[in-house]
Amino acid sequence: MADHNEVVFESEICAHLEAHGWLYSKSDQGYDRERALFPADLFAWLEETQPTPFAKALKAAGSEAKFLDVLATALDKPLEHGGGMLNILRNGVQFVGGGRLKMAQFRPDTTLNPTTVEQYAAMRVRVMRQVHFSTADQRSIDLVFFVNGLPVATVELKTDFTQSLDEAVSQYKKDRHPITNGRVEPLLSFGHRALVHFAVSNDLAAMTTRLEGDKTHFLPFNTGNEGGAGNPPAADGTSSTAYLWERVWEKHAWLNIIGRLMIVETKEEWDVATGTSLRRTSMLFPRFHQWEAVTNIAAAIEDEGVGQRYLIEHSAGSGKTNTIAWTAHRLARLHVNDQKVFDSVIVVVDRTVLDGQLQDAIRQIDGGKKIVATISPEDVHKAGATSKSNLLAQALKNGELIIAVTVQTFPFALDEIRKDSALKGKKFAVIADEAHSSQSGQVSAKLKAVLTAEEVEDIEEGGQVDVESVLAAEMGERAESPNISYLAFTATPKNKTLELFGRRVSTGSTGDGSGKPVEFHLYSMKQAIEEGYILDVLKGYQSYDTALKIAGKANATGEGEVEEGTARKGLMRWVQLHPTNISQKVQIIVEHFHANVAHLLDGKAKAMVVTDSRKSAVKYKKAIDAFIAKRAAEDASYNYRTLVAFSGGVTMDENEVWTVEWGPAPSKDDEFTEANMNPGAGSDLAAAFKGDTYKIMTVANKFQTGFDQPLLSAMYVDKRLSGVTAVQTLSRLNRTHRTAGGEQKRKTFVIDFVNKPEDIRQSFEPYFTAARLETETDPYVVVHLATKLAHAGIYTEDEVRKTAELWVRRKGNNALTAAVSPGKTAFAKRYEKALETDDKVLLNELDLFRKDVSTYVRLYDFMSQIVDYGDPYMEMLSIYLRLLERVIKDESWSAEVDLSDVVLVGVKHTKAATADISLTGDGELKGISAAGSGSKKEPKYVALQVVIDRMNDLFGAESFAESQIREFVNGLVERLLDYPDLVAQTRVNSKKQFMESQDFQAAVTEAVVENQDAHNTMADYFFSDGPGVAGVVVALADAFYETALQRSRRAGQAAAEVDIGGRMDT
Repeated sequence: MADHNEVVFESEICAHLEAHGWLYSKSDQGYDRERALFPADLFAWLEETQPTPFAKALKAAGSEAKFLDVLATALDKPLEHGGGMLNILRNGVQFVGGGRLKMAQFRPDTTLNPTTVEQYAAMRVRVMRQVHFSTADQRSIDLVFFVNGLPVATVELKTDFTQSLDEAVSQYKKDRHPITNGRVEPLLSFGHRALVHFAVSNDLAAMTTRLEGDKTHFLPFNTGNEGGAGNPPAADGTSSTAYLWERVWEKHAWLNIIGRLMIVETKEEWDVATGTSLRRTSMLFPRFHQWEAVTNIAAAIEDEGVGQRYLIEHSAGSGKTNTIAWTAHRLARLHVNDQKVFDSVIVVVDRTVLDGQLQDAIRQIDGGKKIVATISPEDVHKAGATSKSNLLAQALKNGELIIAVTVQTFPFALDEIRKDSALKGKKFAVIADEAHSSQSGQVSAKLKAVLTAEEVEDIEEGGQVDVESVLAAEMGERAESPNISYLAFTATPKNKTLELFGRRVSTGSTGDGSGKPVEFHLYSMKQAIEEGYILDVLKGYQSYDTALKIAGKANATGEGEVEEGTARKGLMRWVQLHPTNISQKVQIIVEHFHANVAHLLDGKAKAMVVTDSRKSAVKYKKAIDAFIAKRAAEDASYNYRTLVAFSGGVTMDENEVWTVEWGPAPSKDDEFTEANMNPGAGSDLAAAFKGDTYKIMTVANKFQTGFDQPLLSAMYVDKRLSGVTAVQTLSRLNRTHRTAGGEQKRKTFVIDFVNKPEDIRQSFEPYFTAARLETETDPYVVVHLATKLAHAGIYTEDEVRKTAELWVRRKGNNALTAAVSPGKTAFAKRYEKALETDDKVLLNELDLFRKDVSTYVRLYDFMSQIVDYGDPYMEMLSIYLRLLERVIKDESWSAEVDLSDVVLVGVKHTKAATADISLTGDGELKGISAAGSGSKKEPKYVALQVVIDRMNDLFGAESFAESQIREFVNGLVERLLDYPDLVAQTRVNSKKQFMESQDFQAAVTEAVVENQDAHNTMADYFFSDGPGVAGVVVALADAFYETALQRSRRAGQAAAEVDIGGRMDT
């Protein structure tokens, strides 16, 4: 048989597994498809490991068939009632006469118990080919994996020479349903037999734990390539997916995954307002990076011993909580040469994880034993301890395997380890999540040393402190701790975190060759985005420009000098909190949410408004509720309820600017709190926001980090963001979600009133890995692309309109295929001809066409949410090109659009300059190069009116001074004089005729764009509808006409003088 066929691929994998300890069945002879078991292995293992109880149980059952029925019944019980494959393998089955029989023995922590060592050695791991799984027909699955005769996984293989990974996924969705004609297929029943299903090709792999027809969701299971998705190219004579059978399916690794990593997760979401809950059970199989991280950490500690530091940089969406749970359990049970490595593992997590997720996960993988000690006020009360530190000290002395603490309690743990003589000589692992917890009041001196001034200010305003900073504060003052291993898990390591936890590796795969500290294990933002675990929030980023004019009252005394920086900050604070400013932004927010967001995700999409202070949050909440009430009176669909979240309480100043629309003006004694601003929502706002009741949440230094709400689809930002804070805040949007109705979250929106796209891009760069994205986007690019694509002649306007009509009327696959076929054929013929004739110019044109098709579809999707193009044909073209893109796409070609030179024109500052921010992954975090070297700047005192004038210059205004217009006009005149056709028109037209020329108007538009960098404020204003624009144009035409004529006359005189001089010489 040809080597490129699937059956050869199948044979090679099986041969490798057989050579490395697996049993191998070339057919499914002996497989019991009704019970989905392989009895021969089951009976052989029981006979070898538990002969006496097995014999008694078999006798009591009366026959092998009835014995198997007892096992099948136990497997088929609900997962939450102790049934299912995972429960049975880990906990065994109770048989009458024989007691509880083990169905498996996973690798023991030590070799001290010879019985468990022998039972583990007897484990029978089998791969079986072409297993006829169906109880209704003769369909078969390529490979099935068994543990002691119990099926734990299925595999569908496709070789890239004949079919792709998508074919294997499609086969599972279309032809591997758990129910056939009303009959259950036992092997495919969720959680009851096969625990995981792999789709594998030579290049890629994917997996799922639940088969449910077309709703089946496969997750990538790849190593990653160059910081992104996929796998490195094949090498060393094997496929790119060889890591599966060489590493993941290696016998001991595979048994460890089944026995120590897989968990059942039941999530129950509760809506406190409606009193309803939804419960869904999932089976979690570790993703590749999770498995690799846990495996590599344990191996490194076994090799290096205690006292090292490890930075695990895993992006949002990587499943860090489960990775931490698996790591904690692995280290708590880790032994080297039968000696325990750590006396206790301390896990620093946030309160939510402390209360539930961590404990649930570890309980499942440790046989139900309680090995996690938590240190909380409730635990103190239960234990009768005097304090959390007292309870913590007792847990450390008792050698509790895993001790979970919050970020506030963690410093006490380190102090206890340092000071208590009873703990000397003991060894600890500290695992820190990037958990966030409110810290009010004073910031400790140690903490201040590792926080920026902005971070300290945020915390004192009721913000949050992250565990990385606490770790840095506690560790920065000491040398290496030989009895403590530190493991920091974070998506966004700060420079201090890298310095503390990074590994200085100058060579090898772990390092970058520079000797600078690098992470121990990486799962990048780019890979998470490309694999579909999170969304790219920057693709929906749009900034708003702020134009304002501030006027000051005349001061007759001439006094009133202020420090310029202080005045500038004060004015901006006043402007930000002014009702007029907030109300205008609120109108944009609510209308954008209503038009673009509210209908998404089956009408359940939510939004967050990010403000810079508690005062601002209060005013936004008041303004949003007032505007919604006003719009709801006109349109009942504006029935949105809102929440506001901030720490503590806040009062307004005595002279606070207020508006009657927000209700009675508060006195200086009226305190605003979450409780009195969110009546009926309860104390847990995160829980309240989960349900259908509340759609918009306004926050101030709260829920910007560590908050996981998949329905969050839009964010409206009115706060300066930079660095890690920008990444963490905007990343609240990146969670993926699929509704019960099947709608998938694909869009996110960021509407930013404060920050610039370039600043946000620079914030994200250090946490991304080399990737292609576009820079600022001009709405007219879509129009230009439409024209450019039409000129290519691949399709006609009639074909576009016909396809769009068929799409809208849902005429089906065949009709759409026929409608797109002419364009597909035209493209294919040209491409084939170009290849035959080696016409590189034509090939380049066609590749650019394909690239432009993709760009149009993506950009139109984004821009049409913000810009009303007023042309139905552009929407039709988007539908047509979306379909054409699929049939002309070359998988080996990747579109790359460079829009770095694009300048946004023709959009009012109130409409925003849109941006699709480009990330390359080249950004670096900077360490501190000098400290205490700055000098105090002399305060610059100026009159308050000068500050006001400068603010107006900075942000634009409703009118401009005559000198500004003159400067702007002179610059444009110089550019327009380079247009020879315009200069020629001044010689043959009167000034009035010239000023009415359409050619002049067009040239002005182009010149303004070219001159925009020099006079950006005036250029922006020129494209608005301000009252002075006509005056600018008149002045421009007048100046150009006179200047052009004057230069023409001078040129004529100079030419005449040259001519006269020439004749005199002769």
